[in-house]
Amino acid sequence: MTEPTAPPVPERPTPIIVRALRPFQRFAHTESAGGVVLLACAALALAWANSPWAESYFHLWETHVGVSLAGRVLDLSLHHWINDGLMAVFFFVVGLEIKREMLVGELSSARQAALPIAGALGGMLVPAGIYAAINAGGPGSAGWGIPMATDIAFALGVLALLGPRVPVVLKVFLTALAIADDIGAVLVIALFYTSDLAWSALLAGGVVLGALIALNVLGVRRPGAYLALGVLLWLAFLQSGVHATVAGVVLAMTIPSRTRVHEEEFLAVARGAIDEFDAACQPGETVLTNRAQQEAIEALEHVSEGVQSPLFTMERKLHGAVAFVIMPVFALANAGVSLGGLLDTLALPVTLGVVLGLLIGKPLGITLFAWLAVRLGWATLPAQASWRTLHGVSWLGGIGFTMSLFIAGLAFSDASLLDSAKVGILAGSLAAGIVGWAMLRTAK
Repeated sequence: MTEPTAPPVPERPTPIIVRALRPFQRFAHTESAGGVVLLACAALALAWANSPWAESYFHLWETHVGVSLAGRVLDLSLHHWINDGLMAVFFFVVGLEIKREMLVGELSSARQAALPIAGALGGMLVPAGIYAAINAGGPGSAGWGIPMATDIAFALGVLALLGPRVPVVLKVFLTALAIADDIGAVLVIALFYTSDLAWSALLAGGVVLGALIALNVLGVRRPGAYLALGVLLWLAFLQSGVHATVAGVVLAMTIPSRTRVHEEEFLAVARGAIDEFDAACQPGETVLTNRAQQEAIEALEHVSEGVQSPLFTMERKLHGAVAFVIMPVFALANAGVSLGGLLDTLALPVTLGVVLGLLIGKPLGITLFAWLAVRLGWATLPAQASWRTLHGVSWLGGIGFTMSLFIAGLAFSDASLLDSAKVGILAGSLAAGIVGWAMLRTAK
């Protein structure tokens, strides 16, 4: 005797707001979405800075905003708040990505990490050497760190436009290379673009760091506890002379990566909660009125939270804010530069050093050092890749937009030198992206 089949559950109509937001949600989940928004804000900044309203653009970012903290007023320009405040959150997410890659990603073993680390090392040393040779002894000599950086959002955005034409192993290589590149950039900022140290503030930062480590050791998993101490760490770094954004990376290293609930426990509790939810179904009742179903859902939510590490959860939750708010706002505030006398600017040593560093130094250094790592037996070229396609990806490493603009702001207080560096960054990054796209587009 066959059991009677349950009546079909009637489909509920999808709310209008959900249907309206679906195209935007699909766009936001594409790899290239963050790069598109970033590019749009950079273009807007350039257009605004070269429009009849250019004065309002530059005046806006110099507007001062004060915040009262513990009886003290922190008064900074809007530009300063963005570059030292919002970008600290960007560096925090970068730090979370670095920690994850070192624990379970492409940088978790020496053999896996050898190729992208070698490429990143070459992609930092060769561009810095080219820039330093062109600007040796000149007023722009401090900008040697500008062409060392790779903008992961733009680079992966170009790869996403190429679709399945690019093997997955090369996307992984570029991501790992950019993460290793970020480690180098953070070290360069901390060691070489730091003003005179205020040891009392640095000591206060050390005390806060010790408290953060203690939270991790004690098993505290509440993000709020880490973020509250993270604000204190940022304030200490802001006063110490070490650039405040480095606090973001330091904070990220203290975020727990362990899960509270193991896989077996999660499966047992989740299955039990689903069975209880199913058993509690009553005709004519909804979840709003069924207490047993509500308790099953709460148990499922609790165990789901426990099986995820705080590191992964915080990275996932902050990624959208960084990609679609912080980085575009940074681009809007920093990419604006007057392009009057563009041809004359391109011939200046600072501009030329940045352009050649990104356009020649990056692809040459990445490919050469990766080849040496394989040649010496330290790494192997992925089976799905060729030297031609890896070289094409190395050109995308020459897209140095966000981090290059950030280092330029640290290197130069002189407005004319900073504008020259910005022109070089925009020109070099654009040319490197076009060449890399063309090479990968035509590669078999």
